[in-house]
Amino acid sequence: VIADTLSALRKYGWDIIEPNEGHLACGSEGKGRMAEPEEIAEYIDNFFNKKKDLSGLNVLVTAGPTREALDPVRFITNHSSGKMGYAIAKAALARGANVTLVSGPVDITPPSGADTVNVTSAQDMYDAVMQKKDSQDIFIMAAAVADYTPADYSDQKIKKKDDDLSLALQRTKDILKEVGHSKRAGQVVCGFAMETEDLKANATKKLETKKADIIAANTISSDNTGFGHDTNQLTLITKDNITELPVMSKDECADKLLDEITRSFLS
Repeated sequence: VIADTLSALRKYGWDIIEPNEGHLACGSEGKGRMAEPEEIAEYIDNFFNKKKDLSGLNVLVTAGPTREALDPVRFITNHSSGKMGYAIAKAALARGANVTLVSGPVDITPPSGADTVNVTSAQDMYDAVMQKKDSQDIFIMAAAVADYTPADYSDQKIKKKDDDLSLALQRTKDILKEVGHSKRAGQVVCGFAMETEDLKANATKKLETKKADIIAANTISSDNTGFGHDTNQLTLITKDNITELPVMSKDECADKLLDEITRSFLS
């Protein structure tokens, strides 16, 4: 009955603030908690005050790290917090997009209204993106996907020995390259590049080899940019332009990135 009611409301143009998941009054766990007051206030603010230049478009955002299991208790990962990707998902929702958020393991509550797909490994993320690929208008690949995964997984915990241990690693599937090389006409592909040196040169090469439309490059060399920070500094690179943004909040970075995408590829 509830599902039918919600479907009817959406049919007549009503916006729905979805309930959250968590501990319910009945004692069970699941979807049914009222959205937090801050979420409701933010949704209302976005509804009345944000431009809707992505209205009706399907936007897929990847966010966070991946974890590549060695054995049942250990894995290889990186320092990604997911904050940049989640900020982009939230900004796209505010601008009217239908957002799919493919997220690695993070400690962030997904933005209300996003279709969130939780994944763990690089292969999981690849599968989730490929499943949604044909229906998307814009891809923004902000996740820090592992480039390598253990060649052999041990079903039992690897025991410590007196000798050193060597691990054989194999390449994971390149999600950005797969999407860039197989995109259809009209699809826009944005990749991220985290660099420690030669930022512009490496990001420009990535733009070309992955056949992306835009690369958002950033660095971890500053004290207030990169993994875990609430601020970032992006350099937006297309085949025609390089735009260097100042340090700003990741929410502001997200809007600037979407501004560039809409201006360069959707206008």
